[in-house]
Amino acid sequence: MKAKLSFASPQEAAPYLHKPLFLAIGMFDGVHRGHQAVVKSAIDAARSNSGTSAVLTFWPHPSVLFKPDDPVRQLQPPEYRERLLFSLGLDAVITQPFTREFASIKAEQFLSSLKGWLPSLVAVFVGDNWRFGQGRTGDVSFLQCDGKRLGIEVVSISRLQAEGEVISSSRIRTLLSEGDITRANALLGYTYFSEGVVVPGKKLGRTLGFPTLNLPWSPDLAPRFGSYVMRVRGVMDEDEPWIPAVANYGLRPTVEQTSEPRLEIHVIGNCNLDAGDRICAEWLSFLRPERRFADVNELKSQIKADLECAKAYFANREA
Repeated sequence: MKAKLSFASPQEAAPYLHKPLFLAIGMFDGVHRGHQAVVKSAIDAARSNSGTSAVLTFWPHPSVLFKPDDPVRQLQPPEYRERLLFSLGLDAVITQPFTREFASIKAEQFLSSLKGWLPSLVAVFVGDNWRFGQGRTGDVSFLQCDGKRLGIEVVSISRLQAEGEVISSSRIRTLLSEGDITRANALLGYTYFSEGVVVPGKKLGRTLGFPTLNLPWSPDLAPRFGSYVMRVRGVMDEDEPWIPAVANYGLRPTVEQTSEPRLEIHVIGNCNLDAGDRICAEWLSFLRPERRFADVNELKSQIKADLECAKAYFANREA
């Protein structure tokens, strides 16, 4: 298997990147279909020219620096983003800390600075709306002109559209906040997922007849609270089959109003997963928003209805 190289800065990466470097640049929050088009262009060019493909991305999001009271909520933590980027076939991921010093680099200095940090750089790939440099004054046209001066090819990738609108991270954020997981998945180009270690619960679900795997899950941008159709499996073995499930994500207002959301997953059928296991849950379809029920019996009736909807969802997929 090809080694996956992860670096905390361009300067750290330089000694390891000797072949001609084909570099995709962007925040790539969500690594959605539009991002994938930019990254795959760099990968294809590197393979055609016996070079190295890499991504230069940033953390934290620039808004954390410039709008600390209202930063842009991120779709994924950096470790998920890196994993998704590597899954596309990249050789390396370089994460540039987004500091005031980095943000102060003028647009006129950006590409020459990048070439100084990464001497093997021969080509840069960006989305056609990408902005850079102090005050975001640089655009793709400027980058292409500067690239000619420095002997660096600059490739601009047109933004993809779906349903007549540009695919963007902000659009996906809105869909997740609305609970429209089906359309969000279509724009992502993969299934939105949660990962973590199952924690012991108070076994209320078991007393109701619906035992659950309890997964603390508080992402920067939380999907809409409610019930979802999901599938789940342990993360230690990617060959392990997915298990159908129905789940509730939220603050459990009927039985225990919690301060942090929790993902409670009821597996449909046999389950060999338990507290202490690290699992991955994929979000497939939204069923209903979370709400407070009059009592536990009403909650139990609703869970039964949710379970039947989930079973119907999987039956239709198999048909």
